[in-house]
Amino acid sequence: MAPSTSVSHPPREDASAASHANGNGASSGLETATKHEEATTILNPSNFAMPQKPDDPYKHRQHLKERLALGFRIFAKNGFDAGVAGHITVRDPVEPDTFWLNPFGVAWPLLKASDLIRVNAEGEVVDGGPVKLLNTAAYMIHHAIHEARPDITCVAHSHSLYGQAFSTLGRNLDIISQDTCAFHDDVVLYNSFGGIVLGRDEGLRIAAALGGRKAAILQNHGLVTCGRSVESCVYWFLSLERCCHQQLLADAAAGGRGGETVKVDREDAEFTYKSIGSELAGWFSGKPAFDMMEHESGIGYKM
Repeated sequence: MAPSTSVSHPPREDASAASHANGNGASSGLETATKHEEATTILNPSNFAMPQKPDDPYKHRQHLKERLALGFRIFAKNGFDAGVAGHITVRDPVEPDTFWLNPFGVAWPLLKASDLIRVNAEGEVVDGGPVKLLNTAAYMIHHAIHEARPDITCVAHSHSLYGQAFSTLGRNLDIISQDTCAFHDDVVLYNSFGGIVLGRDEGLRIAAALGGRKAAILQNHGLVTCGRSVESCVYWFLSLERCCHQQLLADAAAGGRGGETVKVDREDAEFTYKSIGSELAGWFSGKPAFDMMEHESGIGYKM
């Protein structure tokens, strides 16, 4: 099970003193360390495209609103729009104590940048499109997280099918595959459910449980992810939903045979996390979905 107390990773044991076995047979710790060092060099972030943002804060605001509109359309395409439940928010670069989100009740596949509403720290709608109806639960959860995490830009929450199903088990995610390694020590179980989040205290407790991590499983409720970009936040949600689906299938298959799933060795999970669990990796992995949705949507989402 993924540890949920810290996002920091303990130092690896000295290679000369450590050894472990993998699916290809036994290998020495020295060989593993050398392999990891070489891979880290190959996966240098300078080899990847880098996120860009406009220098002008007002142009940056428009850019973020457009990315957020695409994010909602991506969520809708993946079936995360459960009626009127769910929300994605992005911190405003002009007035950082406010954030943009979807107006309550507007269909996600149709959302445009001009439809989004901006909410202040008091939960008042201060800007936005023609429908200015605010989902109270969205404000309570997202305001608490944005306030507690000045390092992040975007927060996403939805009642996705597999995430919500997994949340009923009262357990954190097991690190059982390469994909789940992206959440190694970076997802927490919030093991409480008090109904729809209509009070500040519940939002504060969720934010406190999330801590410095990028994801949380809200028991009997759903998933929450966050990131420094809209792309990374949306991608982490897509990935966590897939990991929950994966574990539900794997646990059922293993249980049917009277066994358990094979967990990834902690050292390998730590190494893999460094490659696929970073903010840049999240942005880079999410970019193709945004490129495709932009292609499918034309320019309408920018209006």
